[in-house]
Amino acid sequence: MSFEDRSLECSDCGTTFTFTADEQELFASRGYTNDPKRCPECREARKSQRQSSGNFGRVQREMYPAVCAQCGQETQVPFKPREDRPVYCSNCYSKIRPSR
Repeated sequence: MSFEDRSLECSDCGTTFTFTADEQELFASRGYTNDPKRCPECREARKSQRQSSGNFGRVQREMYPAVCAQCGQETQVPFKPREDRPVYCSNCYSKIRPSR
């Protein structure tokens, strides 16, 4: 298959960049079927942003303060506690949860 350099527009910054024949060949060898959406600079910036977050792009879960219904210890839970449901710290929860 013969590849030729093509001009593409970056979806992030809007600049025109060249998708070289060598890059196209590399993409094809890896089984990629879509053209890149971002220029090399924006791709690198996005990659470094994901790596610097430490969570590899995952959003940090919001935690809510609560008081354990069993021992009274202050704790943090990943859901908004409701008045009509008891909330347990991790130690008490591990003692009362059903075995699997």
